[in-house]
Amino acid sequence: MPKVNPEIIVWARETAGLSREQAAKKLGFQNSSRSTATEKLAALENGDKEPSRPQLLKMEAQYRRPLLTFYLSRPPRRGNRGADFRNFPKDNSKSDEALLDSLVREVRARQSMVRAVLEDEAELLSFIGSHRLGDESEEVLESLRSLLGLDSKDYRAEPNADAGFRLLRKSAEKAGIFVLLKGDLGNYVTALDTSVFRGFSIADSIAPFVVINDHDARPAWSFTLLHETVHLLLGQTGVSGPFGDSKLERFCNDVAGEFLLPARELDLAVLDDKGDYELLLEQVSALADQFNVSRTMVAYKAYSARLLSHETFVRLGAAYRKEWSENRANDRERSSQRETGPNYYTVRRHRLGGRIVNLVRRLMAADALSTAKAARILGVKSRQVQPLIGVGRSP
Repeated sequence: MPKVNPEIIVWARETAGLSREQAAKKLGFQNSSRSTATEKLAALENGDKEPSRPQLLKMEAQYRRPLLTFYLSRPPRRGNRGADFRNFPKDNSKSDEALLDSLVREVRARQSMVRAVLEDEAELLSFIGSHRLGDESEEVLESLRSLLGLDSKDYRAEPNADAGFRLLRKSAEKAGIFVLLKGDLGNYVTALDTSVFRGFSIADSIAPFVVINDHDARPAWSFTLLHETVHLLLGQTGVSGPFGDSKLERFCNDVAGEFLLPARELDLAVLDDKGDYELLLEQVSALADQFNVSRTMVAYKAYSARLLSHETFVRLGAAYRKEWSENRANDRERSSQRETGPNYYTVRRHRLGGRIVNLVRRLMAADALSTAKAARILGVKSRQVQPLIGVGRSP
């Protein structure tokens, strides 16, 4: 039996999104008088000790890797993210990037399966790659409005940002886009911050996917959906982060922002950049509520239109970021103390979106899709497929 390259063990753990301490616990290592559980795993990862077959079998299960992977000569290359549209924050850790690779790899696998079952019946979607970066933003904006059958007034007519997102998502799915909410690998331990990724697009003419990091603030989901849809119109597959400063990301931001908050209406707004900061906070919040968008997006649009200075924009962004982080921490604490929460299948259907759930339901009803394959497409266990697709309608 060939020896195991220790680098493979480290790579498998990191791409599973586990720290060494977490992995040691999952693999069943125990503290002893000579070494701790973490030190025992470190010995394997440093090459000081060869892993036994039972240990490799446990790694196979916990790291979600085929056993043969551990006998490769070197770690595989990074998962295919497509283009990387992000700025690169210095504090993005190697673990964060490994988690992102795992998430992208999982989504790509599911998208490939969806594409395979649609290939014989679906017509090619003409809007994928129908524009180029050199096109006028107004022209692309009109295509976006036409694709969705909506404009800013329709979106703003919704009672709140959540309802606005549901309207946009339903319209995007009707146009043929699968819209998923996914920001982790199934638990908060693997949650990815929006500094790592905000959205992901797969520009496929049969099964285009848009993935939104649902750990972002909910009012920001609509903007991300529109931003990634612009990437589809441009025929681009890749990962996006927060507001980027590249020409491409500024273009996608500008089109998405103009859809939600037209410049002609923002010009009528009163924003006191030179006066009372607390009053400015209230003015931005009022605009965000009026247009069903995030306060960060209002600030970005106002900064782009030179209604706010760069210093003020940065200050507002930092304030909103801090408030959002505190609110998310409080929400987690309340969730942990709550005896009951939302139904698992309701939450799962919401994250998957109506298009993919309805597709699986239809194919299984026609005996055209096995339960095992349906489970892989939906990202659940086989026993959960029927309750997931059979209880009510997806959103």
